[in-house]
Amino acid sequence: MTSQTTIDKLGPGEGTPAGSSPAKGWRGHPWVTLVTVAVGVMMVALDGTIVAIANPAIGKDLGASWSELQWITNAYFLALAVSLITAGKLGDRFGHRQTFLIGVAGFAASSGAIGLSDSIAMVIVFRVFQGLFGALLMPAALGLLRATFPAEKLNMAIGIWGMVIGASTAGGPILGGVLVEHVSWQSVFFINVPVGVVAVVLGVLILLDHRAENAPRSFDVVGIVLLSASMFALVWALIKAPEWGWGSGQTWLYIGGSVVGFALFSVWETRVKEPLIPLGMFRSVPLSAGVVLMVLMAIAFMGGLFFVTFYLQNVHGMSPIDAGLHLLPLTAMMIVASPLAGAMITKVGPRVPLAGGMVCTAIAMYGMSTLETDTGSLAMSVWFALLGLGLAPVMVGATEVIVGNAPMELSGVAGGLQQAAMQIGGSLGTAVLGAVMASKVDNDLAGNWADAGLPELTPAQQELTGQAVQQGIAPVPEGTPAAVAAKIADVAHDTFISGMSLASLVAAGVAVVAVFVAFLTKRGENAEAGAGVGHI
Repeated sequence: MTSQTTIDKLGPGEGTPAGSSPAKGWRGHPWVTLVTVAVGVMMVALDGTIVAIANPAIGKDLGASWSELQWITNAYFLALAVSLITAGKLGDRFGHRQTFLIGVAGFAASSGAIGLSDSIAMVIVFRVFQGLFGALLMPAALGLLRATFPAEKLNMAIGIWGMVIGASTAGGPILGGVLVEHVSWQSVFFINVPVGVVAVVLGVLILLDHRAENAPRSFDVVGIVLLSASMFALVWALIKAPEWGWGSGQTWLYIGGSVVGFALFSVWETRVKEPLIPLGMFRSVPLSAGVVLMVLMAIAFMGGLFFVTFYLQNVHGMSPIDAGLHLLPLTAMMIVASPLAGAMITKVGPRVPLAGGMVCTAIAMYGMSTLETDTGSLAMSVWFALLGLGLAPVMVGATEVIVGNAPMELSGVAGGLQQAAMQIGGSLGTAVLGAVMASKVDNDLAGNWADAGLPELTPAQQELTGQAVQQGIAPVPEGTPAAVAAKIADVAHDTFISGMSLASLVAAGVAVVAVFVAFLTKRGENAEAGAGVGHI
């Protein structure tokens, strides 16, 4: 049997893992493989943010309620988060090429079905399918990169892969705004169909099927059920916590259920012959640190950025397109810095770049806590650019640490872990920082309202006003005199800013903790083994 180290040292044309065909011409070429998987990954990353811009138009056209509109987003992320690790295991078992192609085709078909939907229920159902097929696609993409690239080139490949994800995520609001404003909300979903066709055609022509010799041959069905149920309970609690309240029995019932489920899963995994996630993986301190780092990064990034869109659109009064353009410094910096971070990590290892990235992220989040209602575009751009500079090495390095420290036959599971950590971190960030924002608004609103000399609010009015202010909206009733309306707007925006500032400081604190976690990481053992092999 070929040793793990030998497999990892093999470059295209030098030999292939069991189950692979030798690379010929463009077929199996590492950089063309990277372009192919990037096209598919771009769809999934884009859909994480582009749909939010379309929600108001969808609601108006289909007569959807606010809670139904929330489900357009929640259904997608819930299906994605719950399925990622199992989907990674499917790739390890049946081959990452097959699962990637099925994921791309299914994602594109689901997108087209949403565009043809004539009811909100159909939109939500097909968003679930989008999430499931997206879960097949994402770990498979990482598995293909891990199997195709020699170890000394893997960081650069993951750098470009991270650049695509970052650019697509941040560029979603811009593209979504243009499509919704000038075409239709359906076009936000229809655009995935031709992109998916291109990705499938390229995949059939370019991708090789890579499988490790000791890839799993059976399925841990009980493990899949326990893990999926536990992930569902956790993510569901995080999604519903803002509505139910963090002190609610319902919230803690689901959180407690998830803890019990994860405990049962852990016990089961030690007893089954071929576990879904061999718990021995987590004896690798660098791999475990990489997972924790990805969670902390996502809390700070996604949680902090959640409020920025409200700040730009509702406080500064920008259109969705203008708001997206103001985030271009973040996108541009991620595009530039991601491949550079990959090269740096290859040269000096991940610890210093990862720690430095989280220091930049902490400083950026602190800077965002200083934003005011009249802060200019230049000042905002500085903090957004610094955030992009900080995120790039973390997105690249933590991914390589997780995937690179896992055995080749578990690269799909490792890819699923990386993506699941990001999804859970994003949900945690939105939920926890949202709770911080809500608490600050509740504490400050009544006093700010009274200080402005505005009429006292009833408890019911204060609750409704607080909900609006948490989104940066000034709840001005129709027919309100201009002078009073200006006071209400000032109070709403100042109170929102105070909540966003506190939430940003908490995000900065999370980033500081992540700095210390970064020092527990190290280059993947297989990457170390591959150092010095021939270049592509």
